[in-house]
Amino acid sequence: MTIAISGVGSVAKRFQSINAENTEENRRLYRQLLFTADDRINPCIGGVILFHETMYQKTDDGKPFPQHLKERGMVVGIKVDKGVVPLAGTNGETTTQGLDGLYERCAQYKKDGADFAKWRCVLKITPTTPSRLAIIENANVLARYASICQMHGIVPIVEPEILPDGDHDLKRCQYVTEKVLAAVYKALSDHHVYLEGTLLKPNMVTAGHSCSNKYSNQEIAMATVTALRRTVPPAVPGITFLSGGQSEEEASINLNAMNMCPLHRPWALTFSYGRALQASALKAWAGKKENGKACQDEFIKRALANSQACQGKYVSSGASAAGGDSLFVANHAY
Repeated sequence: MTIAISGVGSVAKRFQSINAENTEENRRLYRQLLFTADDRINPCIGGVILFHETMYQKTDDGKPFPQHLKERGMVVGIKVDKGVVPLAGTNGETTTQGLDGLYERCAQYKKDGADFAKWRCVLKITPTTPSRLAIIENANVLARYASICQMHGIVPIVEPEILPDGDHDLKRCQYVTEKVLAAVYKALSDHHVYLEGTLLKPNMVTAGHSCSNKYSNQEIAMATVTALRRTVPPAVPGITFLSGGQSEEEASINLNAMNMCPLHRPWALTFSYGRALQASALKAWAGKKENGKACQDEFIKRALANSQACQGKYVSSGASAAGGDSLFVANHAY
């Protein structure tokens, strides 16, 4: 169960929504609130994905964030990709950059306390995409990244995200998800990646954000678990879903439905949420020091909800500050 801490670009948008100034000190203060939430958080959050800036920030008493997190029993992760770039000759598709110098950066991050890493590739569904080229290119980039991480004793989180933009139905998303994951695991095998030392961070199988047909949580769960069973080897220990612009409540309810799904699931199904763990907390904080406790309480509420969802025991209360708000961002990049 991991929380993804936003980078400078994403934080700018989030801070703008609460009228908070996007300074390095404000970013540090907000992250510190999350990292110092009380002990109720401990069984819920096992790891934290940091960005480069956060890796080298400190608590008020001068302790580096990675050290503070480790002392709380959490595993420290680091985002190592350098963002998406256009893939020439395609219909607006992308690949992810950052392989250059990754070997050296992994060595440094390992020395500085990181034990796992994250790399995000992005694919989108339209009548003509994802193309074969985009699927194969992104699968190979993910495999190369995973291989380099493992050379340094870092566990790679492999994230091939299929964006929720579009009006496609659930069936189309399931089909594309299966094709993408099949290509990713073929590439991981070709690159001799040790699957037992990896995690997968996929999208849930959902209809496009503009699809007129609304599907139940059980239908989403069944489509997602079916796609994973067809493509993800049982050697993979865990699948940590991204929230992909779902509201906080939706992300928890869908994760819960998957863990109640009658199909056999050989891997742990858990969460690696950014927006869906922090929207209510951010709203409660509103950039004001006196709201620190309220911010932490909202964060703990979502963490507990998702922890229960991992066990199929979550009962929706719908009580968060931003619980039902859509967190969808078109063509989401960070």
